[in-house]
Amino acid sequence: MSTTESTQPGPAPVSTAAPLAGRVAVVTGAGHGIGRAYARRLSEDGAAVVIAEVDADAGKRTAAEILDAGGQALAVPTDVSDAGSLAAMVDATIAEFGQIDILVNNAAIFASIPISRSLFDQIDPAEWDLVLRVNLTGTWLACRAVVPVMRRAGYGKIINISSDTAFKGVRGRAHYVATKAGVVGLTRVLAHELGPDGIRVNCLAPGSTLSEESADDELLETKQMKARAQALPGVLTPDDMVGTLSFLASPDSDSLTGQALLVNKGAAVH
Repeated sequence: MSTTESTQPGPAPVSTAAPLAGRVAVVTGAGHGIGRAYARRLSEDGAAVVIAEVDADAGKRTAAEILDAGGQALAVPTDVSDAGSLAAMVDATIAEFGQIDILVNNAAIFASIPISRSLFDQIDPAEWDLVLRVNLTGTWLACRAVVPVMRRAGYGKIINISSDTAFKGVRGRAHYVATKAGVVGLTRVLAHELGPDGIRVNCLAPGSTLSEESADDELLETKQMKARAQALPGVLTPDDMVGTLSFLASPDSDSLTGQALLVNKGAAVH
């Protein structure tokens, strides 16, 4: 039954073995790194997963992994900075699965599409605009695209991906940190605006995570150095993020909205 036909809004009964059975999740930027791990975990929890990824080949690979594991998945080439592309993704999702219950706004310019490490007054304005357009405007546009579907169902979960750098600041990433701080603010506004519609909006803020598929020794050494500032030992990996994401997507967090959860093993935040 599609969301437009539902006469009983709200979450369906779920089993503890598959807390997201019967749900449909859209994960932007799920072709690489942490986004790929998010998509796979949501599938393991029972959701059908839409891989909304600008890198079409990477999106297909993630979808194929989920399908090979016995899950349901659909790869849809999607540019989150383009409202038309997002609208087409929503249409494809409804055509395939009939509903959208969960949105994970993970797509961002940082790792798979590298950005410069420059002081704020040395960042190229074109690069500044690009990072804001994808990381922050893209999150806003994706919410705008899926919310009408969630409103018709009377239920939804939006999980925006920020970064712990939004809370502590780092040198040389002013554009990235500004967007991730903006994601936190947007999350809190949407929690108030969408709460009456039964839509929960929360934020997951990872710490410095070894998310690249083939990290070199230099990158690993950098991550190990950053790990020394953590209360808990060990370099963060995507596996450290997916449990919190699963919680935010599940009925267990239905009383939680407008929150930013830092998953950084206790790294100091000023």
